[in-house]
Amino acid sequence: MTALLAPTHVWADVCDVADLVPDRGVAALVDGQAVAVFLLSDGQVFALANRDPWSGANVLSRGIIGSVDGRLVVASPMYKQHIDLATGQGIEHPDVRVPTWPARIVDGRVQVARQGHR
Repeated sequence: MTALLAPTHVWADVCDVADLVPDRGVAALVDGQAVAVFLLSDGQVFALANRDPWSGANVLSRGIIGSVDGRLVVASPMYKQHIDLATGQGIEHPDVRVPTWPARIVDGRVQVARQGHR
């Protein structure tokens, strides 16, 4: 019998949770990668690539948070396409996906996983 182990991550400290405005994003560099970090009003935190796959601009952290068909999304500020916060999948273009990272809040600090994308 083989036991499946949950992946372990090395976490990068991004900022104090008090520095964030709920339902808004911020851009951070994690191991040289531009990452958009979102704190939702219910306390959930998400991290995905800041690069808009349609325009190529690093602007997703400035997108608007919402929901489409029950999925939490960010709307790109460039062309308004929606990206699922949990999976990085494009809503209008399901063949498009942006990288996502596990994110969490520990002792009032927002952290993003350093190793591997989910």
